[in-house]
Amino acid sequence: MAQVEKRGGLLRKSSAYKKPLKEKVVLMYDEIFMTEDPSKCSPRFWEELFLMKVNLEYLEGKLESLDGEELMKIKENINCLFQHCIQALGEEHPIRVVNALQTLCALIRGVHQKNKSTSGFDIINMLMGFDKAELCMKNLMESLDSLLCAEGSESLKSLCLKLLLCLVTVTDNISQNTILEYVMINSIFEAILQILSHPPSRREHGYDAVVLLALLVNYRKYESVNPYIVKLSIVDDEATLNGMGLVIAQALSEYNRQYKDKEEEHQGGFFSALTNMVGSMFIADAHEKISVQTNEAILLALYEAVHLNRNFITVLAQSHPEMGLVTTPVGPAPATPATPLGTTPPSSDDEHRLHSGKLCLIILTCIAEDQYANAFLHDDNMNFRVNLHRMPMRHRKKAADKNLPCRPLVCAVLDLMVEFIVTHMMKEFPMDLYVRCIQVVHKLLCYQKKCRVRLHYTWRELWSALINLLKFLMSNETVLLAKHNIFTLALMIVNLFNMFITYGDTFLPTPSSYDELYYEIIRMHQSFDNLYSMVLRLSTNAGQWKEAASKVTHALVNIRAIINHFNPKIESYAAVNHISQLSEEQVLEVVRANYDTLTLKLQDGLDQYERYSEQHKEAAFFKELVRSISTNVRRNLAFHTLSQEVLLKEFSTIS
Repeated sequence: MAQVEKRGGLLRKSSAYKKPLKEKVVLMYDEIFMTEDPSKCSPRFWEELFLMKVNLEYLEGKLESLDGEELMKIKENINCLFQHCIQALGEEHPIRVVNALQTLCALIRGVHQKNKSTSGFDIINMLMGFDKAELCMKNLMESLDSLLCAEGSESLKSLCLKLLLCLVTVTDNISQNTILEYVMINSIFEAILQILSHPPSRREHGYDAVVLLALLVNYRKYESVNPYIVKLSIVDDEATLNGMGLVIAQALSEYNRQYKDKEEEHQGGFFSALTNMVGSMFIADAHEKISVQTNEAILLALYEAVHLNRNFITVLAQSHPEMGLVTTPVGPAPATPATPLGTTPPSSDDEHRLHSGKLCLIILTCIAEDQYANAFLHDDNMNFRVNLHRMPMRHRKKAADKNLPCRPLVCAVLDLMVEFIVTHMMKEFPMDLYVRCIQVVHKLLCYQKKCRVRLHYTWRELWSALINLLKFLMSNETVLLAKHNIFTLALMIVNLFNMFITYGDTFLPTPSSYDELYYEIIRMHQSFDNLYSMVLRLSTNAGQWKEAASKVTHALVNIRAIINHFNPKIESYAAVNHISQLSEEQVLEVVRANYDTLTLKLQDGLDQYERYSEQHKEAAFFKELVRSISTNVRRNLAFHTLSQEVLLKEFSTIS
């Protein structure tokens, strides 16, 4: 567009070919990119710079446009700019602080881009110089800590968190981000906790604070002592833990609300939110998948809290009014960004769905192993209504039951595992997720057996789901064996039945429940017979599955004993009474009359399991997950999120 020019007291359009005038801040940036010290000719250069509105795009673009050699030539000026930014954070005028924070964001991101090339310079040296790095970072972290803990502007706090997120996520692999060593030494952990424990701050900044904490906990977590891990593991302040839980709950509920158009459900409590997230993560047919953003960053934060801090388990017992469990209002819920940091964009790619589903099941695994969590989950005095996400399937109608029963939370977990089992028998079989699902059920049963908890639950639904899963494995034997060792899963399923057979009298709610177990095994005897034939065939061959199949053969001994003991007696009863088709009650009558003559073998180790270990088995998964989250946080931390418009409304005048 042609420029307007003043001449002889009149304004007239200049010729169209003239270049537009550069804004003053851009001219000042250009001076920094010269080799000379810009303050030599302009003593007030740095003072004036931080009064200028930052042009993030220009500054970052300029840094990215230079090659490594060109950047090294202006290293002294970059160092000087970085140091003056830190100094400006201590200024009284908030405009200077805002501009300094945004300039630091641009500097860090722009310089880090050069690390992707083979320029060979060190980022710490480039930003602040080796000799001054320790003091610079100490001053920076202290200033950020002060701003986060102060009573002042919420917008400034927001910008501080954005800068910290920028600092943490400039590299995909955060453990290779050497600047974070200084963030470890100069901890901002207490500032994060203060945000989470203080309701007004939590509502404004809780989401960013939780994501930041989740990322910091994962910095070199297997290689050195990470102070954020140590400190998170010992937090016992109820307000802080509840604050963290509330932020996580809100974010997970936001995920569930994306299904509102298709699933009109009323969510409540973050345990409900988590279980819904797992339930809606997958369905059997690819063309039916709903495209949503999976919030891996929040799931990671929930995992770290559950895994590291036993006190966080108490948050499961909290009802969050903002989310619909109770009706008494206690203020608004914390805000979740429109495009939350750390979310994976909707796509047809199943990888992120698998990652999210796996992480949800790992969280449930940690909960199922924890003694205190189990005591809470199984507490008859702590009952909840949990509306699980149930996808409509061809062989069943969509559940429309609005009168949900009020039960201990463990019932919802078991319902969720049953739901997972029946909805994921598909061509791209998620074997790893099935193994984890069965492990969760097993660990809950181990607790019930150990503590003699008689849970009033419809166990028949679980038994039916497990038998259908066995049928699926058998009917797809050839296809599945090409990719998976299906005998590991089959053995786990058979041993779940063995748990019920051997110890069911200690934890099933009534004697009739134990009778129903036998009825279900006898009714579905053909499935167990087919399984035995399959594993016997493979265990007698000298193939690769010989040993794995043999284990299943041995595990079936009691199930086969039950079938072989009762079936002849049922047939005899039918013949004597001239009945062609026995009713369930008639079969149960035969079962009850013939327990005494049944001989079963004692099987060892049914109530034992290997405890979850992240470092030894899941390190690669979490490394890749954190890399994905870091990339998404950096992408969502776009220029507009650092815009000054909102900030300048707060600081419209400078005294």
